Amino acid sequence: MQLFAFIRISMVLTALSCAVRVQADEPGMDRLILVHYQPWYQAKSPQTPWGWHWTMDKYDPEQSIAGKREIASHLYPLIGPYDSADPDVLEYHLLLMKLAGIDGVIIDWYGLQDFHDYRLLHRNVEELVRSASRLGVKLVICYEDQTIEKLTRAGKLAPEDQVPHAVSEIKWLLDNWFPLENYVRLKGRPVLLSFGQQGLGPAQWDRCLDQLGQSIAHFPQQPQEQDGASGFDWPLPDKGLQPNRDFNRSIGRSRSIDQAIPVAFPRFHDIYEQAGVQRSWGRVQDRGGKTFRETLDGALETGASLVQIATWNDWGEGTVIEPSEQFGFRDLEIVQQRRRSHLDAEFPYQAADLRLPFRLFQLRAESSARSAKRKARLDRVAQWLANGKIAMARVGLEGLENER
Repeated sequence: MQLFAFIRISMVLTALSCAVRVQADEPGMDRLILVHYQPWYQAKSPQTPWGWHWTMDKYDPEQSIAGKREIASHLYPLIGPYDSADPDVLEYHLLLMKLAGIDGVIIDWYGLQDFHDYRLLHRNVEELVRSASRLGVKLVICYEDQTIEKLTRAGKLAPEDQVPHAVSEIKWLLDNWFPLENYVRLKGRPVLLSFGQQGLGPAQWDRCLDQLGQSIAHFPQQPQEQDGASGFDWPLPDKGLQPNRDFNRSIGRSRSIDQAIPVAFPRFHDIYEQAGVQRSWGRVQDRGGKTFRETLDGALETGASLVQIATWNDWGEGTVIEPSEQFGFRDLEIVQQRRRSHLDAEFPYQAADLRLPFRLFQLRAESSARSAKRKARLDRVAQWLANGKIAMARVGLEGLENER
């Protein structure tokens, strides 16, 4: 009897051990698709003008061309130019991400200082963080440490205070956003990206990270001249797709799946030169969606824990996967397809489901949505979508639409 019990216990322990090994080693487990998000758009209101990212001091959204507002972009948002602090816009964006198979947002953050539009951007990011937490979308912060150099040039930050300034900003993140349940962690460490090479140098970043008092998973942007894969990759439109392919191959050779974040993007077509801002960075053609399919396949095939799509909504550079008049929902449908192919064969959402957040946004824009009863019903539909209750959301939307 004792021998039989011992054999049974051994079999259970062996099964549990195998289960743990499968969970840790199974391809696609704990791998995330994230999308880079710009929080810098400002729509006109009685208190504020149209923001620079819609105008670039050349275009006037009060003027219309073929029924569309004139904006600083070759592409046009399906919902028109918007304000990044609008909770209905944020809800629309985040619900689309969930139904497309995007796990979370990498948010551009310019810090806490009251300089240029940094305070406004911080306010917008706060709104996005609240909305993402409510709807169950994951978060990562990308720190624009170029702000440090700009503050220094403006005489607002002494050179010797650059590292202490960065430490202070990141400690604020450690106290406020990193502890959130939906904040992305890699092996228990909160993930932080830092954009560009115009802020702190590598030695300064080492000093900064040493002074935080807590270990974080820091990913700087990959320097163009660096061989091998580390940090996060980004489009280099003047060089085409080859640098991104090389980055992905380096991940495969070194198996640095937790030290590198590959990038996928649909195209690159900036408007900087036409706007008189600067010379164009170059052009990567859309090729009927082939560029996005190719770069997303390449990024996912590396096996990297985190994959970044660039971008959700950089309209000035044309890298958007947010639905546009020109491409509709096509790029989000590509994400759905690739998620099923590479990460989750049972991913349940279909192309038709992507139209539901758009219908919800349209209903929220109507004046009748201001009534408390109708707003409560719209809020229920939003939560159904966030929870994956698609059939209930579709019925709820149809009922609201029929009552117009």
